[in-house]
Formats: sequence, C-alpha cells, structure tokens
Amino acid sequence: MRINPARRLALVTAMLTLGVAAPAMAGPTAATVTVTGGALSISVPTDAGNLGTRANTVSGGVISGPLGQVQVNDARSAAAGSGWVASVISTAFTPSSGPTIGAAAVGYTAGPITKVGTATFTANDPGDLTGAVAAVTATGITGDNSATWNPAINVTVAGGKAAGVYSGTITHSVA
Repeated sequence: MRINPARRLALVTAMLTLGVAAPAMAGPTAATVTVTGGALSISVPTDAGNLGTRANTVSGGVISGPLGQVQVNDARSAAAGSGWVASVISTAFTPSSGPTIGAAAVGYTAGPITKVGTATFTANDPGDLTGAVAAVTATGITGDNSATWNPAINVTVAGGKAAGVYSGTITHSVA
C-alpha cells in the first residue's frame, strides 16, 4: 500500500508534533528567609583560684593575678555605630576573721583584647570596683562581633593586715 505524499507529510508532522511538544510552564514562586538578631552575652571563669601571695609588710603592697578569660559575644547584628559596655564590680575580700580588704582597693586591668568583627574596643582599666564600672567598651560596631581578654585583678593590701586567705567575688555584666 502506498501512502500519498500529502498524507505522508501530515502523518510525519503529527508524529513530530507529539514528540517535541513544549513543556508546560508554571509562574515564578517568590521565597524569603529571615535571619533574626541573636543575643548579647558575656562568659567568665567560674573560679579564678588564688590570684597571688605576698608577704605582709608595714607599708603594704599589691597582689595581682589573672582572673581568666572573659568573652563578650554580640550576635545582635547591630546597626553601624551601636555598641556595648562590659562592666565589673567586686565584693570586699574577706578573711576568715578580722578586717576586710574593701572593693575600693580592688583594681582591674583588661590587658590585650582579641577581637572578631568590626568595632573599636577600649580597655577602661578601673582602679576601684566598689560600684559597677566599665571594664571594656565597644563602639563603632558594624554587625556581629566578639571580644576576649584575660584581666589582671590588682588587690592593694594595706600594711599590717592579718595573715590569711582573703576571698572576694568579682561579677561581670554586659549591656
């Protein structure tokens, strides 16, 4: 059986049309993700141990030792120019009996600050921890940042203090 050329052309055209049909298209879909700001936090050692020992003298002296690593993490995705202040306060250093060494005789030296992110970090090095005072300040922040330091605690011991172990508590906060 012979198929006439016109019919053959129609059959080939139909087969091609079925084999190469264009795929169906759907419209675009918009999608979003949300990243929320994190927290501003501070971590400190739970126990610094003995900061040092000094023989008592008539004129007194300073006992100084490292507190341990203090770290502030700022994941708030802060706007340019914002900042934070890490503050510190101390109780009096008290012996098992007898007069204390008051918080006014306790000083704080931040030392080198290791930073991550864009900010200007300033060590304030307060010499009196009677009230909450700025220890380290961050300004000019752009985005997330972090600062880590290992402060020295300086305790001025007046001459004539009784021999013994004096204990105090140093508390940090950040805002």
